[in-house]
Amino acid sequence: QVQLVESGGGLVQPGGSLRLSCVASGEAFNINTMGWYRQAPGKEREFVAVISSGIISNYSSSVKGRFTISSDGIKNTVYLRMNSLKPEDTATYFCYARSRVGVHYWGQGTQVTVSS
Repeated sequence: QVQLVESGGGLVQPGGSLRLSCVASGEAFNINTMGWYRQAPGKEREFVAVISSGIISNYSSSVKGRFTISSDGIKNTVYLRMNSLKPEDTATYFCYARSRVGVHYWGQGTQVTVSS
């Protein structure tokens, strides 16, 4: 099994920055893709960013140019650097991982609140 634990969420002013971290533990050696989704109250969970093989990344259009995803393969950690935060970025951010055999894992979520 794989466990994902997020950290780094909090309260930030519009225009500010936060960096989220997610550490994969357990049998994480078979993980080849990690990323981030977010969900605001009453809204559907939406894709934010993903990184595969530690180098290939993709972003949703709403965060492209503001967020940067990166990973540390040795530490089994994925990061999401969020700059120029907007109130509409307020959501619970969930860490995501996918194994080479297609098993999906989710973290418990970390709250990001951008106050206006």
